[in-house]
Amino acid sequence: MDIEQKQAELIDHFVNQASTLKASALWPLIIEATSHPSLFAFSEILSVPTVSELQGTENSLYLDVLRLFAHGTWTDYKNNAGHLPQLVPDQVLKLKQLTVLTLAEMNKVLPYDQLMQELDVTNVRELEDFLINECMYAGIVRGKLDQLRRCFEVQFAAGRDLRPGQLGNMLQTLSNWLATSDNLLVSIQEKIKWADSMSELDKKHRKDVDDRVEEVKKSLSLKLQTVSRQTLTSEGTRRSTLNLVE
Repeated sequence: MDIEQKQAELIDHFVNQASTLKASALWPLIIEATSHPSLFAFSEILSVPTVSELQGTENSLYLDVLRLFAHGTWTDYKNNAGHLPQLVPDQVLKLKQLTVLTLAEMNKVLPYDQLMQELDVTNVRELEDFLINECMYAGIVRGKLDQLRRCFEVQFAAGRDLRPGQLGNMLQTLSNWLATSDNLLVSIQEKIKWADSMSELDKKHRKDVDDRVEEVKKSLSLKLQTVSRQTLTSEGTRRSTLNLVE
């Protein structure tokens, strides 16, 4: 089963579970979802009405935890740890995996020093083991570990949940790209038309040259024929004169 299909099934499972529970009973499910080793998307769970009802209740901290896993990083958690429940080890691992995905969205070459700082990793061996065992083997990223340059070259990274306002920015980016593509297409079409017109002019020029060559050939042929006849006539006259003299 590929990662996308597994994600879809897990999302459906947790969405269905959340839909049947009251808000006050959701916090164990949120811990389970954010600890699950194969779940990396949480926006659908956030959109469940009963989950939204956690806002302003004594369990609203777990809504903040779910938002953290949807959009945040390990650094975000550390900066707000005083206002959030303590994470269990599986949640810590998951949030660090998600942090790698966020970094991979912004850059395709991730320096080891940046990764070690963002993940609270103390040495290169520990970092590389994490990237291999917890990220690449999990199927959420693919890439190359470059020990010489001390960086991770990202070839593929799974996408995270869209942050609030990010969809509008993406639509604007796509709109700008579409406009640029349209302009480029018009330019290409104009160049094709120009190339076609030049091709037609070239064909016409070649035909004119060929016609001129044929005319020259015909003219030369006629001149050669005329010269040949004149030569024959002259030769005949010379022979007649010689006969008379004799």
